[in-house]
Amino acid sequence: MDFINKARDIIDIEIEGLQQVRDRIGDGFGNALELILDAQKNNGKVVVTGVGKSFNIGQKIAATLTSTGTPAVVLHPAEAMHGDLGILSNQDVVLALSYTGASDELINLLPLIRRNNIKLISITGDETSPLAKNSDAVISVYVDREACPLNISPTSSTTASLAVGDALAMVLLEARGFSRDDYAKLHPGGAIGRALLLQIRDIMRVGQRVARVPAGGRVDDALLAMTEARSGSVVIVDDSERVLGIFTDGDLRRHLKDETPLPQRIIDEVMTPNPITLNQNQLAVDVLAQFRDHQIDDLIIVDDNGVLVGMVDIQDLPKFKII
Repeated sequence: MDFINKARDIIDIEIEGLQQVRDRIGDGFGNALELILDAQKNNGKVVVTGVGKSFNIGQKIAATLTSTGTPAVVLHPAEAMHGDLGILSNQDVVLALSYTGASDELINLLPLIRRNNIKLISITGDETSPLAKNSDAVISVYVDREACPLNISPTSSTTASLAVGDALAMVLLEARGFSRDDYAKLHPGGAIGRALLLQIRDIMRVGQRVARVPAGGRVDDALLAMTEARSGSVVIVDDSERVLGIFTDGDLRRHLKDETPLPQRIIDEVMTPNPITLNQNQLAVDVLAQFRDHQIDDLIIVDDNGVLVGMVDIQDLPKFKII
């Protein structure tokens, strides 16, 4: 068997299914968003339920919703019949996942949901199913075929349900104006959260750890400053300590073959003028974005007046656990 091409074929089938679901996104999705937003306004939550693989997908959807500011919990239909139904309140909205829309456990749960006038959203592959007919909003995840060679094991359909759950969470995030600061408050322990909570002033090098030389100085002075600061770059400043340029190890290597001996040259001639800078009051995540977008290793930090106050070296980030 050609394992690699077979794997690609399976992924192609799942992509095909996702495209089908994408093209059918319509009023049902919009109605679901409105129901969830209304529940939140009334201090309600999203209660996600399903059976089998759908329950597993539901757990991930609930986790994504919660982590992006939409409180959600999971409720297993079987456990609901033995006391867990107590997590449901009249302000909540139920998000039920079932590809067939006919799972006995879910169908048995429907009367209890309707009796309490709790709104129901279904993610299903059958818009004529009992689940869909009892729902206030229906999102179709119908796919022509599963990626399973036997067309039995939930594959394309579960991928489609997961994608719809992500779409719900991300559109809700934008609709509610959920910000980076909000995200950081919910993720204080992870690398992303630390990058969003820490300011640049908390992670930058300062004082003698920042190599600097005045404009008009020689390259050998710059190299000495870099050595003393144990830095891979040196900042060129004017008399007021405002940043004029930067000279890096990379610049050194590029100019070694110049006709004029490099150590005796004026630093202004070989520096990179107008380098990228960030303000010390910006967030550490802004540093990560600059390192990623510009493929640089050192970032100059200034105050509100453009005066040099520090430097961030990419090698320092692991110790702050933000990469």
